[in-house]
Amino acid sequence: MTVEGVIFFSIMAPRKRKPTSSETNDAGESRAKSKRAEKKEATSDEDLPRHRVTVRSLALRMAAIFLFLGLAHWYSVDAGLQSLAKQNEDVPLRRFNVTCSSDFQSDLKKFKGTGCAPTQCGRVVMDGLISKSEARHLLELAKNGISLGGSNGGASILDLHSGALSKGDSFINIYKYLEKGELGSVFHEGDFKLYSTVAKKIKRAIAKEFGIRLDKLHLTHPTFFSRMTNKPAKTIHDEYWHVHVDKETYETFDYTSLLYLADYQKDFEGGRFIFTDKGSNMTVEPKLGRLSFFTSGSENPHYVERITKGTRYAITVSFTCDKTKAIEHPKLHKS
Repeated sequence: MTVEGVIFFSIMAPRKRKPTSSETNDAGESRAKSKRAEKKEATSDEDLPRHRVTVRSLALRMAAIFLFLGLAHWYSVDAGLQSLAKQNEDVPLRRFNVTCSSDFQSDLKKFKGTGCAPTQCGRVVMDGLISKSEARHLLELAKNGISLGGSNGGASILDLHSGALSKGDSFINIYKYLEKGELGSVFHEGDFKLYSTVAKKIKRAIAKEFGIRLDKLHLTHPTFFSRMTNKPAKTIHDEYWHVHVDKETYETFDYTSLLYLADYQKDFEGGRFIFTDKGSNMTVEPKLGRLSFFTSGSENPHYVERITKGTRYAITVSFTCDKTKAIEHPKLHKS
């Protein structure tokens, strides 16, 4: 019910009629004859204001219902996707705490007292830790490497540690794939130095935010660049949009981080990172140089929206408390 509808009901509601002067003069003659009818009319007139209030009340109630339905629709769409960080805002540091899952606590129990268990599980977003120039350099590194292969589907990865590169419906080892001398035309020593510098920055941020001893946190596999497009999936590796828990997918993961190398709604559409919670979901909108990290247990189930347009680049950098699962920083292979 619109405001105009409420006004319409108010105007059209019956009102009391004032008697004319002639009717007043003739009242004495007709009072005896019309006493019963007058009483009936008075009763009816008394009911009219009550009827008018009822109609107006109904109109207002209907208006409130329609307003509620509109708000309910807005709530289901908007509040159902709470934003942890939007692309158009700068977030020096934003944290959302969650209760550590029993499986995460159980897995880290063996590290209790070693300084690797978090003081509080959660999700963190930071802008500015990695500079725009560093992020652009890494973006070029990702483009150069992935361009040598690329999945037939919508998701491709490049792992500088192992050399794994998506190609067609499978993977190749980029270090074995390239002939001697070709590698040097694709990657440079400075690329790998920057990669290690950025990984160390991320490690320090995670250690600080979760209250972990820096020497107890170790880079682990898989750590990789990703490129996502709207191409249809060809294999299970292309289906990045399924909800999952990192620790279930990769048992080496204790802490997961993502460094975004492209801008949501500028370089691509879709592709938001979404934490799935009971009753609501929480989104992180990718932004060049934005860092997001979180504890890897089932307290943080998540997925990536399907890309609808453009290309999304990012790096997943993972860490473990288990020293036996640690990996070294990558180095340029010269043979």
